[in-house]
Amino acid sequence: MSKTRHVSETPATQFLKQHKVAYSEHTYDYVDHGGAGEAARQLGLDPHAVVKTLVMEDESARPLIVLMHGDREVSTKNLARQAGLKKVAPCQPEAAQRHSGYQVGGTSPFGTRKRMPVWVEASVLDYPTIYINGGRRGYLIGIAPAILVDLLGAHPVSVGLE
Repeated sequence: MSKTRHVSETPATQFLKQHKVAYSEHTYDYVDHGGAGEAARQLGLDPHAVVKTLVMEDESARPLIVLMHGDREVSTKNLARQAGLKKVAPCQPEAAQRHSGYQVGGTSPFGTRKRMPVWVEASVLDYPTIYINGGRRGYLIGIAPAILVDLLGAHPVSVGLE
């Protein structure tokens, strides 16, 4: 169950409102290193339907976003191959924050400081509703996953690890 406390606007919610996208708000008590699993536990959600936003970079240090189920890891080797890149690696937290404009643990793919290519685990798109960070720690939004493709141009890939 979501708490109904309203969270002030973030660049992500401004972006969604600007594009007339309906979303639900879900707040929880942020825990350092708790990740999507902790959010899912507190909100009573399926951890597979909670999507984490990861900022990574290619071999030339160009940033990209990967959207993955909260209970899965990303195979950077498979992502590089499917994205046509030589190498993909997670950004350092400072670099991720610089690229996205969001604090690590509160990164949303919407309303980022820099426009970055977005890759999404294909099975995320099968859910009727996904829960993804709304641009602040302790704040998820529920949206239709088609929005990821329609608004962000997300490219489906199969790069999840159990």
